[in-house]
Amino acid sequence: MHDTYQVPALILTTLLLPAFGRLHLRSRDIRTLLWFLAFGLTIVRLVLLFAAGAWQMNHATHPWSAAAAQSCGLLSSGLILASLSPLKLRVGKRRVLYVIPYIAPMIVYALLAYGVFHGVAPKGPVYWVFPALGAVSLVVGLLWNVEKGNLPIWIGTLACTAFGGFAVWFCVERDLFRPLQLAQSGNHLVAALLVLFVFRRFSSGVTISFLGLLGCACPILLTIPFVNSNPTLELILIRLIIMADVITALGFILLALENEIELNRANGEREKRARQETEAYTRLVLSRRTLEDFDHQADEICRTVVDSSRFSQAALILLQPSGSFRLAGAAGFDQATQGALAALANRIPVDEFPPLEVAKPAVPGSQALQVDLDPWLTPGDDLARLRFTSAIMIPMRGRESAEGALLLSGMRPPGRRSDRPCIDDLLSLEMFTARVQAIRSQTSMLEKLIDAEKFAGLGQLAGNVTQQLNNPLTVILGYASLLEDTPHLDEQQRRGIDAILNEARHMRSTLQSLSHIAHAPAGPRTAISLPELLMDMEQLHRSEFLQRSIQFRLNVAPGIPHVLCQAQQLRQAVLHCLQFAMESVEHAGPGIDRAVRLEASTKGDRVQILVAHSGRGFHHPERALEPYDLSEGAMDTSGVCLSLCATILRDNHGKASAVNFGKQGAAIVLELQPA
Repeated sequence: MHDTYQVPALILTTLLLPAFGRLHLRSRDIRTLLWFLAFGLTIVRLVLLFAAGAWQMNHATHPWSAAAAQSCGLLSSGLILASLSPLKLRVGKRRVLYVIPYIAPMIVYALLAYGVFHGVAPKGPVYWVFPALGAVSLVVGLLWNVEKGNLPIWIGTLACTAFGGFAVWFCVERDLFRPLQLAQSGNHLVAALLVLFVFRRFSSGVTISFLGLLGCACPILLTIPFVNSNPTLELILIRLIIMADVITALGFILLALENEIELNRANGEREKRARQETEAYTRLVLSRRTLEDFDHQADEICRTVVDSSRFSQAALILLQPSGSFRLAGAAGFDQATQGALAALANRIPVDEFPPLEVAKPAVPGSQALQVDLDPWLTPGDDLARLRFTSAIMIPMRGRESAEGALLLSGMRPPGRRSDRPCIDDLLSLEMFTARVQAIRSQTSMLEKLIDAEKFAGLGQLAGNVTQQLNNPLTVILGYASLLEDTPHLDEQQRRGIDAILNEARHMRSTLQSLSHIAHAPAGPRTAISLPELLMDMEQLHRSEFLQRSIQFRLNVAPGIPHVLCQAQQLRQAVLHCLQFAMESVEHAGPGIDRAVRLEASTKGDRVQILVAHSGRGFHHPERALEPYDLSEGAMDTSGVCLSLCATILRDNHGKASAVNFGKQGAAIVLELQPA
């Protein structure tokens, strides 16, 4: 007969169902979606059983309703299991959830038992389909349990053996209904245990969910003869099972809310820790004096990282001016590991660092890489013996290649957090590494600027001294030569004239040497990246152009090859040309667009640098780069500076020339040899 007790349970469960939908829309969590589907199937099961007018699963008056209701109950319990243990089984090249091959045979069993055979066990070989289906579910359940999940293996094995063994035994005894009751009860009992082991806390949500799932596992008690023979006790037990669905739904809603509160708290803690970590990195004052002083702070940088982050070991590898990597600093390593890392850094090829082909992101969306050090290890390497063969690397990327990296290892799990890094653990370190890289690059550019301006200042000084002394010296030499040719000189007078001539010639030799004093120290010619050099100069001198109200443009053609020259000398030559262009624009007079442009391109088999300006042109472009040419009459030192450019280009197997652009504007053209 109908039992109206299930009506309140049906109404309450239906009213709670939208809460799961709302929770899923807020969190976009797969677990809440599975709970929504599970309790949706529970409502369908309640409706079908109420329509059938009975709760006994062996009722034969509505076979397909009973089959659908039993299938909904089994599928609902399977979805709850999948939400708590979402492990996957590899089938060929694909991976599927264990719950699919686990619950599918049970549903087929229910449809055959209730819908096809109407609760009457078939005779002959056909009946053995039922034990076979039960055995498949049992095997899949055991495999599911063996996977490393949240439930201890021995508990899962005991539950599978007990419930599955009895279910198969009842199948052999030609009982079609008890195996399904055992399966559903076993699913809910394991789900109750999973709630304890997954959430691992004592809270209202965990307690209510555990008790509700235990109540849902009570159909196993209906198989006991004592309960079957007592209608009152059986009715009370059925009502308890019905109410357990409501209790479980309420408990899962509390669990979802507790998880959200815990997630918000954890996010707050992560934000606080990230803020403290960022503040610690901000308080670190990094030197901007020289590159050598900056690199001496590497140990302090690594100690700050170890003290402020989740990593207990940090090492900083930096690219040296010699073209090789060096372990600049480390913290948290023992002496042996630090020494082995220093040897490894010296062996790393610059063009293979970082190893993007074999590395993978440490976490999705991060710039940090999980790097295997084995390709750089030598036979019998100390790092292999010390079992330090992998690390997290945050590259310090330059314009064309990596200029170093921060190596991290030794995760410290605070509290319940995993020992694996997450994006929050690496974001502050990535920003800090980018800051270190930017300051180091700025320090390097400032060093180059200081050197270039030092030599430019020496060139201007040499030009001033040469200009002031060369003309008087020419007069002295001329009159001394005339006196030397005068007849009737006594011996003492002739010795005096010879002394004047010798000292004047010595002074001229000194002035000729002084004109080259601004040259950078001669060094080996190397392959220089012209775009990088010009962009460095553009960044360093952009403010000077702005202060002088001069429009400056840099245009570098794509695909320019490296040039073969001495880097410091080339930088000095370009700086002289830029200073000459700025002075020319400032002396151009009113009504003229004040503009300077720096261009680089490839012309035939040469690489060409063009420093053009909108000032007045050269009177004699073919003589503009000759030493001591004062025909331009504009700047005191322009002749010397442009002469130095021509000398530098000749020393580097290049060529410098001057050109005019019509009535207004001119340029210095520097041609260099490709590497």
